[in-house]
Amino acid sequence: MATKNEKSKMHVKTGDHVVVIAGKDKGKTGKIINVDSKACRVYVDKVNLVSRHSKPTKAAPQGGIIKKEAAMDSSNVMLYCNKCNKGVRVKKQLLDNGKKIRVCAVCGASFDKE
Repeated sequence: MATKNEKSKMHVKTGDHVVVIAGKDKGKTGKIINVDSKACRVYVDKVNLVSRHSKPTKAAPQGGIIKKEAAMDSSNVMLYCNKCNKGVRVKKQLLDNGKKIRVCAVCGASFDKE
């Protein structure tokens, strides 16, 4: 676990298309909507849904059961490669201009904007 002063290294970013590899939603794919880099947790769109019971308030007069995404550990997701049509591991590649990008370990497709 990373300390306060250390920057944790995440293999995924907000907006990445991922596939869940462990847990109750194994096999589902979705887009990452939020990343908590300190706790190494991610929120994936329409995956790991939990029910929240809310009382009616003045701001939200219609109470009831609300489905929302819960956080999952980043180790439970893999980047989804559109060329390979599956979850893949990631390699870092150094470009000529000195910038590092993430590429598919199987086919070499880039996940980052170049």
